[in-house]
Amino acid sequence: MENTTRSRDEWTGGVVADLGAAIAAERRELADLFDGLRADQWDAPSLCDGWRVREVVAHMSMGFRLSLPATLGELVKARGNLHRMTDRVARRDAAAHSAGELSAFLRDNAHHPWTPPVGGLASALGHDVVHGLDVTVALGLGRRVPGDRLRILLDGIKPRGLKFFGVDLDGVRLCAEDADWSYGTGAPVYGAAQDLLVLAFGRKLPRGRLRGEPADRFTAR
Repeated sequence: MENTTRSRDEWTGGVVADLGAAIAAERRELADLFDGLRADQWDAPSLCDGWRVREVVAHMSMGFRLSLPATLGELVKARGNLHRMTDRVARRDAAAHSAGELSAFLRDNAHHPWTPPVGGLASALGHDVVHGLDVTVALGLGRRVPGDRLRILLDGIKPRGLKFFGVDLDGVRLCAEDADWSYGTGAPVYGAAQDLLVLAFGRKLPRGRLRGEPADRFTAR
């Protein structure tokens, strides 16, 4: 798939402003959704291996709540392993805060400028959208991510990101059934655009959400 290159002027103008607005809207909408979850849903498994909904939501606000020195300190405790560090902090914070507090962290920081170590605002949007889907898809909720946000993230899929998340699309073409979008070459895997986004971020989807001969490769057992 061909990616469009934007000029520096475009990225420092309206596009960045649009990304910031999209991030803030996503955080507020998800906070409202999380506020409506039952107690048993907070303790249900998410699409993130080993994390309940509670750990996912705690992790979503980690970047807002931990200063850079605190984050580095946690990384040292984890002997430099980022995945070990984020897992430990998510479990700790999920146990320390109520469901209402975890939702409020997201809402109160809707305009927080945090971004992941690489990728800038687009990666921050991806962080919120995909973790939101980790919750809503696992719980069988019907939330649809707005199409403009999905398009930003789908158009940003690259081999480097797929490798980081351990996704092997060799011989596979992802084909959205509800959008004019595809990625890769080979045997088609069909699904909703937001489900294919989750797939590209290394998640296994519940059975029945994907179609095509290679679909079982990306389906939870």
